[in-house]
Amino acid sequence: MAFFGILRQAGIVALLSLIIALLPLAAGIAYAVRPTEARLAVMRPISLAGMFAGVAGFLAGVINVLRAMWTSDTPVPSGLLAAGLAESIVPLFVASGCLTVAWLCVAFGLRRHA
Repeated sequence: MAFFGILRQAGIVALLSLIIALLPLAAGIAYAVRPTEARLAVMRPISLAGMFAGVAGFLAGVINVLRAMWTSDTPVPSGLLAAGLAESIVPLFVASGCLTVAWLCVAFGLRRHA
């Protein structure tokens, strides 16, 4: 399935959590390019927002999987459950990856700033 096809099937909570998870990456790159104290001060709250967005996206996915199990009249196949749980991990994975790269950019910016 194409990447944009997958994004079209994602819910609004998943999309928002992915977008918010990208914000620390942009802030980290901005700090690496032009390090200032103000950009560093903004990096901490944006990082928290990225972490919480990833956790919220993950929990929303788990809630949807559990809701599908609850409302189904027949037992839900294990493959379907595994796919749902795998999709719910994506926002958490993206947020963690973006935060890792963002803070590596901050470390690079700190070396340049010193």
